[in-house]
Amino acid sequence: MRYTAFGRRTGLRVSEYALGTGNFGTGWGTGTEQDEARRVFDGFAEAGGVFIDTADGYQAGESETMLRDFLAADRDHFVLASKYSNGPVKGDVSRSGNSRKNMIASVEASLRRLGTDHIDLYWAHYPDEITPMEEIARAFDDLVRSGKILHWGLSNFPAWRVSRAATLAELRGWAPPAGIQLEYSLVERTADRELLPMAESLGLGAALWSPLGGGLLTGKYRESDAGRLSEWNRLVHTETTTQKTAVVDAVLAIAAEIGAAPAQVAVAWMRERAARIATTFVTIIGPRSVRQLDDYLGALDVSLTGEQYDRLTQVSAVPLGMPHDLIAAQQDTALGGDASRVIRPATPVS
Repeated sequence: MRYTAFGRRTGLRVSEYALGTGNFGTGWGTGTEQDEARRVFDGFAEAGGVFIDTADGYQAGESETMLRDFLAADRDHFVLASKYSNGPVKGDVSRSGNSRKNMIASVEASLRRLGTDHIDLYWAHYPDEITPMEEIARAFDDLVRSGKILHWGLSNFPAWRVSRAATLAELRGWAPPAGIQLEYSLVERTADRELLPMAESLGLGAALWSPLGGGLLTGKYRESDAGRLSEWNRLVHTETTTQKTAVVDAVLAIAAEIGAAPAQVAVAWMRERAARIATTFVTIIGPRSVRQLDDYLGALDVSLTGEQYDRLTQVSAVPLGMPHDLIAAQQDTALGGDASRVIRPATPVS
């Protein structure tokens, strides 16, 4: 397991995998019982994993409650992240969304469930499209100053809102955002347009969920719909486009070439991508069983050739759209038609 600082704006050291614990518990009617969840947690820790990602709404709060017991023996060894916005209490307008009121109530409840006095990284889980960024960023700053959280970030927020939050924090002397959390995989690369370039420019870490496209990249849905597709029927990709079919074909072909599981090929591409781009990249894995954890850990030993990496990168690439396509088209006109004469900074201009 490799380790990195989470972005350039913190010294927070994390493992290259984060253990996503959305499956810990059965509050959603499906998930992992406590004994198996404990074995998954222990196996992740024994492999060197230190980054744990949960949320107050996961399994109606059971995920945080389970982690209280798992973390009790050595809480400070782990980097613990949780989220608010979509809490365990449904239908209460005062206990949802991004407001300061809900943030404060949610962090207090999470601290009780987790049995700890602080959360290392606290996320706003989803934007509510109502609460101003000024309120969100200032409330996070208050929690940092109180010691109840150490760092904060924005999950599933658009790039313009993250950029505004970072600017507000910089101008007003508030604790800055540490990172973003978003979906990213070989079948979901739209973050390449704005979110990941923004993260690099601002020095933010990126925690990336659903690296297997909800199971699509394992190839299993070509034979059965068992798994997330039938149990959740959400946050899952299917072969709805010719590109997705081509991506799965490429993953299966490379898996056969190197004698690895398709899931391991998909995650190996994520690890290689992390090594090639400047943004601090953490892959959130969400195993439901020790067997699935072992598959993820096995990916740590899978290496792709340059040709295999390029093949996967090219088949999964998304159009960048405006203004990026226009900018690329204009490159050849720079300095009299020779774009190679343009010296670019080591990191993108912010």
